[in-house]
Amino acid sequence: MAANSSSTVSKPSNIIGGKQSGPSAEQVGLYNEAFCNFVQSNVVAAFQRMRSEQRSMASKAAELEMEINEHSLVIETLKDVDPTRKCFRLVGGVLVERTVKEVLPALGSNKEQISKIVESLNIQMQTKGRELTEYREKYNIRLVGEGEEGQGKSAATSNGGGSKGGAGVLVS
Repeated sequence: MAANSSSTVSKPSNIIGGKQSGPSAEQVGLYNEAFCNFVQSNVVAAFQRMRSEQRSMASKAAELEMEINEHSLVIETLKDVDPTRKCFRLVGGVLVERTVKEVLPALGSNKEQISKIVESLNIQMQTKGRELTEYREKYNIRLVGEGEEGQGKSAATSNGGGSKGGAGVLVS
């Protein structure tokens, strides 16, 4: 009987006086897994938001490039026209009658302003691209279809074997 009492004393117990002193190893594992899933979903959501912002900037830049081309086409067409000839211009949804002499400088000015905006958007897209790259490297994010040559490596990084010590995140 002395052997039994010494064996029970040497075992660590989470129960003291009938109450549990802390979470069990199983509970800790579940909490850790839930926390990791929560962090990964937030990392992925932030990454997706950044990608979406970059895409919207690219879309807006492409749209403005088309406007620049339209302005150029109209300017080239109106250069050879009599400056006193009537032309119509859409201003704020209202068609306004003007002369070619009045419209050409305004078109040139608009074209320059749009070009400056496109330049600004391109700089913002480059900055966002660098941010995305840094974010991907920080959290070891891989895109679907990327790095297919290292299938064995991807399994190691998704199990926590990455160089950063964290699990890799796969984004579609």
